[in-house]
Amino acid sequence: MTVTPAIIAVKLGRAAPEPGSILEKQWDMDIDDAMMLIEDRAEQLEIDVESISEAKLDYVVREAVAAYVKRPDDATQVSITVDDGTTSRSYQSGKGRITILDEWWKILGLVAPDENKAFSIDMLPASATIHLPWCSLSMGANWCSCGADIAGVPIYELGD
Repeated sequence: MTVTPAIIAVKLGRAAPEPGSILEKQWDMDIDDAMMLIEDRAEQLEIDVESISEAKLDYVVREAVAAYVKRPDDATQVSITVDDGTTSRSYQSGKGRITILDEWWKILGLVAPDENKAFSIDMLPASATIHLPWCSLSMGANWCSCGADIAGVPIYELGD
């Protein structure tokens, strides 16, 4: 990984922090935190971080740290009142910590196999799909005459 506080400064359009300054140490810590989150997710998914493209890794770390530096807390509006005049400024809300967006997890290939998929809940057991050959539903009706949709097994038209 090659992300440094100087690269974060370029991303933000700012001057790089002075070497050894508190700001440089903060950004170093933020870079380490982003990397820790990525390593933790990779470990959970049993994926080797070394297998991830360095360019993709640098992109996600750079974007996550820059987003955090832009919006470090959850303040959404600041108002200043002097005598009869008031000025206010609104900010997009931050989470107050380094956050890696879902789209960035996808870029890194660190999305669990069952994430982002639709799901359904089957309210009836598998046997409910077994209708008698002469059940109204089997013949194209919109309702069941054998009772399998109610009980899970045919109960009305046993026909034995």
